[in-house]
Amino acid sequence: MTITPPALSVFETLESEVRSYCRSWPAVFDRAQGARLTDEDGHSYLDFFAGAGSLNYGHNNPVLKRALIDYIERDGITHGLDMATTAKRAFLETFHNVVLRPRDLPYKVMFPGPTGTNAVEAALKLARKVKGRESIVSFTNAFHGMSLGSLAVTGNAFKRAGAGIPLVHGTPMPFDNYLDGRVPDFLWFERLLEDQGSGLNQPAAVIVETVQGEGGINVARPEWLRALADLCRRRDMLLIVDDIQMGCGRTGAFFSFEEAGITPDIVTLSKSISGYGLPMSLCLFNPELDIWGPGEHNGTFRGNNPAFVTAAAALDAYWADGQMEKQTLARGEQVEQALLAICDEHARLGAQSRGRGLVQALEFTDVSRAAAVCARAFELGLLVETSGPRSEVVKLLPPLTITPEELDEGLLTLARAIRDTA
Repeated sequence: MTITPPALSVFETLESEVRSYCRSWPAVFDRAQGARLTDEDGHSYLDFFAGAGSLNYGHNNPVLKRALIDYIERDGITHGLDMATTAKRAFLETFHNVVLRPRDLPYKVMFPGPTGTNAVEAALKLARKVKGRESIVSFTNAFHGMSLGSLAVTGNAFKRAGAGIPLVHGTPMPFDNYLDGRVPDFLWFERLLEDQGSGLNQPAAVIVETVQGEGGINVARPEWLRALADLCRRRDMLLIVDDIQMGCGRTGAFFSFEEAGITPDIVTLSKSISGYGLPMSLCLFNPELDIWGPGEHNGTFRGNNPAFVTAAAALDAYWADGQMEKQTLARGEQVEQALLAICDEHARLGAQSRGRGLVQALEFTDVSRAAAVCARAFELGLLVETSGPRSEVVKLLPPLTITPEELDEGLLTLARAIRDTA
């Protein structure tokens, strides 16, 4: 099947030039269910992007949809600022009982606003408030959001340039294996902290992704993360883990940092925490850090009650019995083996695979090849996107609920797209 793009005149004439995903996938989508989308002409697409990780349970998940419809039909609160509601209470109780208590995590829960960058802004602001310092350390190729505070700890030059003003009080350090193992972990970081002439102000916090999604699916080793947590403890810095894309089970465990056996001081969640693709984010932190004054950080849409409903339903349906983690790891192994076979077949292209759980990637030596592969995959009915500083990586983020048969179908389509563009 080869799909012919439709005319998109109204989008091209009225919508801003800032639009992006619609350029990669020139179709007018109409319906979606599970791991598939359908455009207005009836063409079906297998979705290996899942709303950039916002749809871990697939499109229009029937369990979550039923809970949402029931809530709306009984005139449940839709907009409630941060008022106490039955929907918020049910979510908080479920989140505590299903996620926090079984992992012995003591976190307080903050609703900072509906998107990931809201959660990151809250985390940075809180860290600075607690420590009384301005500096934040981030890592090369990090991505933490598009608002100014989040951009200051983001590595991508193109996105940073969009700020239009200096991005200050953020200092990048090398991510795991950034220097190809030639330099001991954190040697540069530790030296700057020790040297009174380094010019690095004592940081309030360090913010890190355990797997850098937009940065190219760069996976931090558990021992590297443990060493980072130890460094933060020794140097009186808070550790913030940005789990916005890699949390909610994407790497297997509910939190991506569980494999490393660390407990961050602050954690940010968004994307799939609502379960249904509804805007929602959380900032979690140790109780002793909760020094906010009432209303000191707020937002009109921090009480998205329909998202509370679907989030609670998702936790009950998929995280109460521990099966989702096992299934994700099995599906991830299925993808990993297929990607290794592709790398063997296309060794001359310099293809390399990497990932954890159901976030997997192929990197090509020729930086233009990833975009060509994604474009051909779309023509064949598969949605995949690029990532990395030069868009040199094909990123796979299928729904966690995808079937083995759908995974095989998508992986075969990807393999064909690579052959067609070789």
